[in-house]
Amino acid sequence: MVSEQPLVEARNLTKTYPPRGSTAEFHAVDGIDFALERGESFGLLGPNGAGKSTTMRMIAATSPISGGSLRVLGMDPMTQGPQIRARLGVVTQDDHLDNELTVRENLHIYGRYFGLPRAVIRERATRLLDFAQLQEKAGDQVETLSGGMRRRLTIARSLINEPDILLLDEPTTGLDPQARHILWDRLFQLKQEGVTLILTTHYMDEAEQLCDRLIVVDHGRIVAQGSPRELIDRYATFQYIQLVMLPMYLFATTFYPLSVYPEAVRPVIQALPLYHSIELVREPALGRLGWDLLIPVAYLVAFGSVAMYVATRRMTRAMLR
Repeated sequence: MVSEQPLVEARNLTKTYPPRGSTAEFHAVDGIDFALERGESFGLLGPNGAGKSTTMRMIAATSPISGGSLRVLGMDPMTQGPQIRARLGVVTQDDHLDNELTVRENLHIYGRYFGLPRAVIRERATRLLDFAQLQEKAGDQVETLSGGMRRRLTIARSLINEPDILLLDEPTTGLDPQARHILWDRLFQLKQEGVTLILTTHYMDEAEQLCDRLIVVDHGRIVAQGSPRELIDRYATFQYIQLVMLPMYLFATTFYPLSVYPEAVRPVIQALPLYHSIELVREPALGRLGWDLLIPVAYLVAFGSVAMYVATRRMTRAMLR
């Protein structure tokens, strides 16, 4: 039985920018190798300037390669760019949405770029609005949406042509934690449905949630690769969570200023510690179980903080009677 050809295959892939003025030649991508199988969620992890976005542009057939070889969907991006782009979904770092159009109109316009019939676009737009949890915003102008909603709309728009591969360039950058986790949920749903994903990210926790396999790139080169679990076990050190309770001094002075207390009590209140904290340590080898064990402890510490607050309030009232 012949194995299926990789959807993306790079061999010694290079992107070089020629010297300009006093600027020397720059190797944005410096000889990387990887292959992507159908249904896989593949990540590129690294800091700014590592070459992640440049690699994505070469895969998207919008930036020519400088050396090595690259095959996308069995085609050559240098000569078959339009055919490749027709089968990709792309989520760039910037949304590039039409702010003066409604949410639904953005999907319709984008679908027409691919030459899709209007009836097909209407059906897919309804389904994608449901997927993105934007049904109630369908008739609103895009400029009224929050940042998280805009990102979900961008992802929905990128799926209008039912692409073979979805490219996501730092999809959660700039989002608040709640919007970030909602977006993770949508992307995880796509992964469960077998959509092939390639994403770039700065965040290992994001890669751990969404990627089956990833490469870590720095200065255009691969410095590590494997599954997120393998990389965490191989390279992560001890991890700490510090839970800081509200200042105990603040407890005592929340309801009454220090001047209200009897003079004999004031030195005691001023001597209270400014804060109380506890550090929880996770051994990387424990894996996800380590965090699961820490969650109940965190709840107990939070409950203790609230109990301390209530007790201090009662003590304060008792002293002032």
